[in-house]
Amino acid sequence: MEFLYEDGQFYFIEMNTRLQVEHTITEMITGIDLVREQIRVAAGAPLGYGQSDIRFEGHAIECRVNAENPETFLPSPGKIDGYHAPGGLGVRVDSALYDGYRVPPHYDSLIAKLVVHGTTRNECLMRLRRSIEEYVIGGIQTTLPLHERIIAEQAFIDGNYDIHWLEQLMAKS
Repeated sequence: MEFLYEDGQFYFIEMNTRLQVEHTITEMITGIDLVREQIRVAAGAPLGYGQSDIRFEGHAIECRVNAENPETFLPSPGKIDGYHAPGGLGVRVDSALYDGYRVPPHYDSLIAKLVVHGTTRNECLMRLRRSIEEYVIGGIQTTLPLHERIIAEQAFIDGNYDIHWLEQLMAKS
């Protein structure tokens, strides 16, 4: 279920009965592979966990890396000319990119999900900053510079933002 929160009120957006692109956040903070569980249940196996078995630990942030101009959000298809994904403890990259891959113009521009986990929000932000700096996707424009800009903003670091914050940040450009 998806909600927005503004001025002390929650606003229902939608309910999706499928696994969402953000499921990696749940996987990182619970240690449960949701895709595996979904396949197991579809094959007739019982759900492998009860609610009391689930523990939330730490903080996770996901950056959707799109093949887009980071300021105008215009698509940026083309050939990948140099690729290096970040790695290390608490860093996960879900992507099919490789050096020489051609990003087509006909589909969703999502080319990677960068997900980091840390014991605290601050540790998570430090890992995210390092991961974005380490990430190399050459030959096309991506939203990585925008993510770098967002996580450098004090309001984001402090968790002091709302549904209008990104729009206001983009207007400063």
